[in-house]
Amino acid sequence: MFTAQQVKEITVEVRNEIGVLHEMAKLVAEKGVSILALQGGVQDGRAVIRMVTDDNLRAADALRARNYLPLESEAVMAEIPHRPGMLRVLTEKLARAGLDIDHLYATAGPGDVHCNLILSCTDNGRAIVELNR
Repeated sequence: MFTAQQVKEITVEVRNEIGVLHEMAKLVAEKGVSILALQGGVQDGRAVIRMVTDDNLRAADALRARNYLPLESEAVMAEIPHRPGMLRVLTEKLARAGLDIDHLYATAGPGDVHCNLILSCTDNGRAIVELNR
């Protein structure tokens, strides 16, 4: 039902100012890197941006060159059917395995058959096993 794999996620904590995400997106695009997934929000007055790209090394280098401090960490990317109840099924699998979700983001268009979901939890390797069952 699900296809889950390990991916690397870049996280950057930055000042929460207008245009910062634009600048980061421009830097990554200028290196020819595609952003596969992106999540952003404000936490304690700072913007936290998470992204999965098709070339994290080049993306991180571009960000570091402009004094951003990208951190790379392991995450899980799961392709799941895009229909009602799939998030419930996915989170139930993780809860039954005793896995606590740190963060999660996903997207799909109205006509899409699948959606891609990125998550990080207490044991990403075990999450991959559980989701692929």
